[in-house]
Amino acid sequence: MKIETVVKLPLAVLLAVAAFGVAGAQAQCAQSAVNASSTYEDFMAGPGAAMFSVSNLWLLIATALIFIMHLGFATLEIGLTQSKNTVNILFKNVFVVCMGVFVYALWGFKAMYPDTWLIPGAFAVGGPIPTSFDAATTAVNMTAASGHAYTYWTSFIFQGLFAATASTIVSGAVAERIKLNAFMVYATIFSLVMYPLCGSWGWGGGWMIGGLQQVFGAAFHDFAGSTFVHAFGGWASLAAIIVLGPRIGKFAPDGKVRPILGHSMPMVAIGGFLLFMGWFGFNGGSVMSADPQTVSRVIVTTTLAGFCGGLTSIIASKMILKYPDLSMSINGMLAGLVGITAGADVTGVWGACAVGGIAGVLVVLAVMFFDRIRIDDPVGAVSVHGVCGFWGTIAVGIFGNGSFWTQLTGVLAVSVVSFASSFALFSILKATMGIRVSREEETAGLDVGENGQVAYPDFQEAGPTM
Repeated sequence: MKIETVVKLPLAVLLAVAAFGVAGAQAQCAQSAVNASSTYEDFMAGPGAAMFSVSNLWLLIATALIFIMHLGFATLEIGLTQSKNTVNILFKNVFVVCMGVFVYALWGFKAMYPDTWLIPGAFAVGGPIPTSFDAATTAVNMTAASGHAYTYWTSFIFQGLFAATASTIVSGAVAERIKLNAFMVYATIFSLVMYPLCGSWGWGGGWMIGGLQQVFGAAFHDFAGSTFVHAFGGWASLAAIIVLGPRIGKFAPDGKVRPILGHSMPMVAIGGFLLFMGWFGFNGGSVMSADPQTVSRVIVTTTLAGFCGGLTSIIASKMILKYPDLSMSINGMLAGLVGITAGADVTGVWGACAVGGIAGVLVVLAVMFFDRIRIDDPVGAVSVHGVCGFWGTIAVGIFGNGSFWTQLTGVLAVSVVSFASSFALFSILKATMGIRVSREEETAGLDVGENGQVAYPDFQEAGPTM
């Protein structure tokens, strides 16, 4: 990349925010006017009722599939880590999804999809979702331009499950050595403030839409979250790992990597396949309707990208590591899925294969790279979500119909803000309440020290009776 281009990118962000005030705000007002004139009763009494009902139902089914992904995250993470930390990791996954959706209802949804901006295109004040189920609050988002069809409540719960995913990514990266209370505070603040802030820039109609359209001639495109979920969570994970430090024994004094083996490869495989299954809802639901053509296309491109990522990671691990590594192949599938998530709706079949295939190689190289620079990531979260989320976003400008420079500017902005805010928050927590368990507790396992119980009492010494 040329030096003058690097210098211009921050300027492009500033210009985009300014341009939003002219183009983005006008577009938002026009859209609001369209939605205000369309109500639930209007559609249910008209000829579009059947399609609306099917579309709304599909989004609720997709939401259920996304929820299954949290089971996939949980099983994948425990499989790739030691048995003495199983309960602790499972507990964190329970907490993240519960707190994530709650704070999204309390603040995040309205901050991410604002009616008005405090700073145009950049920051909006959130607030609780309505308590009423009357017609005014169940307005339909169904326009001739978008083809979207769902109630207010379906929109909230679908997006709420997305919101819980970003902190779940960080959970795996900091496994086996973080204090539980510190992680709970971190996950709450990050889900409450940072996720809706960054999401509003694109999905909420912020500066990445009208602003970047003015600067580069194309709006930022992130169909289902390569940037706003995966790159966001992946680079936040990197900051957390840097502040937290590696697990005891992971790196020898001479810098050599000492593998800390996971305790259940069957759980890794189960988790990987559950996540793949959930991606049908993650991407397929992001069509925001049950349009047959678009939903089927998105599911095809998603599936092929995931499978091609798995294939290329198998080949890469065989060539580099001299054997086909199972964990690399699972992460390769996930890398392909993360990669195509930004452009599943605008990438052709063979383009999707290329995006996923490249992601499968990238994840193997990235895992090895981060090990080499002494970054201890037990589950490969930074490689799968950060690296491949970044790749998938810019791939829209290569294999899709987007602008490369728009995509690069957008994903850089989110990645930098995510990393910086995560680093700052973890540093504050480290200086105040502490973020690292004691050496003795880490050696014995966090299940007993942090949760007071063990996962496998028939095979481990039991913890204290609660």
